[in-house]
Amino acid sequence: MTIRRRRFIRDIATLTALPFTGIASLTIGACAETPAATSSEAQASVAPGKAPDSIVGTAAGRGSNRAGYRRLLILIELKGGNDGLNTLVPYRDARYYALRPKLAIARDQVVQLSDRAGLHPALAPLLAHWNRGQLAVLQGVGYPAPNLSHFRSIAIWDTASRSDQQLSAGWLTRTFAAAPTPPTFAADGFVIGSYDLGPLDGGARVLTLGNAPRYAATGVDAPGHSVAGPEALVHILRTEADIARAASRLHGTHAFATRFPASPIGNAVLTACNVVAEVEDVAVVRITQNGFDTHANQAATQGRLLGELAQALTALASGLDELHRYDDTLIVTYAEFGRRPHENASGGTDHGTSSVHFALGGRIAGGLYGAPPALESLSRDGNPVHAIDFRSVYATVLERWWGVDSAAVLGGRFDTLPIIRA
Repeated sequence: MTIRRRRFIRDIATLTALPFTGIASLTIGACAETPAATSSEAQASVAPGKAPDSIVGTAAGRGSNRAGYRRLLILIELKGGNDGLNTLVPYRDARYYALRPKLAIARDQVVQLSDRAGLHPALAPLLAHWNRGQLAVLQGVGYPAPNLSHFRSIAIWDTASRSDQQLSAGWLTRTFAAAPTPPTFAADGFVIGSYDLGPLDGGARVLTLGNAPRYAATGVDAPGHSVAGPEALVHILRTEADIARAASRLHGTHAFATRFPASPIGNAVLTACNVVAEVEDVAVVRITQNGFDTHANQAATQGRLLGELAQALTALASGLDELHRYDDTLIVTYAEFGRRPHENASGGTDHGTSSVHFALGGRIAGGLYGAPPALESLSRDGNPVHAIDFRSVYATVLERWWGVDSAAVLGGRFDTLPIIRA
């Protein structure tokens, strides 16, 4: 049978007050599939020859944190594939300027973090977090045998699969199936600015805050679910009740002293802060920032997006600090891939492999992690080898942040990164 839910949409109409609002998308029936990692993949993920200012993690300290899901995870997807080489600029590498005669960031414009690497100038607001030791810059995050298709590569990231493996359930869905959130949690996670559940797809209890006014105007139902029998129906009704309870707490009216930027991602982080203020019991919030597929006119587009990202991250940190939640929140960026080092003829860059990502929070051990791209030894298609396997980032979240064993979720052991202070 198929369950239709106009009533459910009506019940959560209070969400329309939020800057990013939307219907609640419900996923039922967590999948217990587990990816199998090859022995070569479940190894230390940092490439040989790391730079002096690079740090790598080890397997030591797995499961040392037992705070569980009271520690919040906020994932920020840089949709389209952000260019890591102009995000963290290797300003002392002559090859960088040779590969990018038009797109390269001039040395005197770089926000220096070390004697050879610095941030894009639009990311200058992040320097304060760096100086406080609360910003970790993860260099060369990727995976073996990379896929350059947007759809396939983001599926690999969302499910934590191998590149030759197809999985249906997101890595967070498998996490919550193996180690459920407490009964007091009305939802496992919130998805803001997108209806794609990503790592929460396949069975997690999720509330999506996307564009409810459009759905209210058209009268479109939330997607139906095929139900096999009475037990499944009971599960759906119970889960809908949980999510309706979470939605009923959301009004978007918390008074913040923080000024949130008037950009799409600025509105998204304001919504995230309202979720934290009003719902409280939630394990993960996923935010999407669109527009990073910069095949043409990259300089202006990426500069604008990175500026909006830096301002939003700073506002997010400030809002969480007001709520006394900054010290127990881990903010991590991710994307399906990076961009090629060589600029193209359209003033942009094409699909690449590894990229740079950020981890931010009150318990972050700031610094440069991984290794800079080896521009002197690119692959035949012009891409660098990854330095950090993205599943090491996930293992760090699971083991060091939530105290959850990662092997069953990720299909093997991946070394964690020492980016989290005790």
